[in-house]
Amino acid sequence: MPHRSPGYFHLHLISDSTGETLTTVARAAAAQYTNMRPIEHIYPLVRTRKQLETALAEIENAPGIVLYTLLDDDLREYLAEGCRKLGLPVLFILGPVLQLFQSYLGTAETKPRVGAQHTLNADYFKRIDALNYTMFHDDGQHTEDLEDADVVLVGISRTSKTPTSIYLANRGVKTANVPLVPNIALPPQLETLKRPLVVGLYATPERIVQIRQNRLLALKAHHDTDAYIDRQAVADELTFARKLCARHHWELIDVSRRSIEETAAAVMKLLAERRRQPVA
Repeated sequence: MPHRSPGYFHLHLISDSTGETLTTVARAAAAQYTNMRPIEHIYPLVRTRKQLETALAEIENAPGIVLYTLLDDDLREYLAEGCRKLGLPVLFILGPVLQLFQSYLGTAETKPRVGAQHTLNADYFKRIDALNYTMFHDDGQHTEDLEDADVVLVGISRTSKTPTSIYLANRGVKTANVPLVPNIALPPQLETLKRPLVVGLYATPERIVQIRQNRLLALKAHHDTDAYIDRQAVADELTFARKLCARHHWELIDVSRRSIEETAAAVMKLLAERRRQPVA
């Protein structure tokens, strides 16, 4: 194609809301092309023709793929016509989904609602509450009320407890995480929990050592003991963690080759299964 350059392409994302939905879909598609890097041009909160004209001017200067989520019919038509004149591919990513919904549910009750998914409803405040709880209970802090958590993650250093906790919190799951540190006693509340789902995160010793070494290099720091990056010492930490989880019948997830999103999805699946079980 005449507009494509070797190694990269321009990706224009136009939304009348925050653009989160659009960006997520676009990045998932672009990730399938490992030899081509997208240069993203993001235009959020586009709700007037003047704003759209500004976006079209930039698209003309950097031609590429154009994806959008605009609910206003006039703006959609204006953008589509502008892209046709430039000879560029353009797609309303909600179009096929809305058509499917309308074919099944009918169209009588539908009307455009810009940013409807971001409405300040009960689910929104649940996510904020979960995020506040999770940040307050990061890295073993404030363990006196761990019983209020939905999920408690445990694991040795560098098993992605904090980012997984934050991801879960953004899904409305109140998550605490507790590090398992050699020669440091566990919080007494941890071993008596009844309500929360407790999940142990672990990885291979090689993976943990690699992450810890990269962490120290990034911080240009050194650790007080060589055991922090010693393979055998790390293996011993992992053995202790896994035995602890087995003793308490806590679930275990291997995060060696999982992304944060995949680990969080596995935790949410376990949580859903637990909630389906009848109360004893």
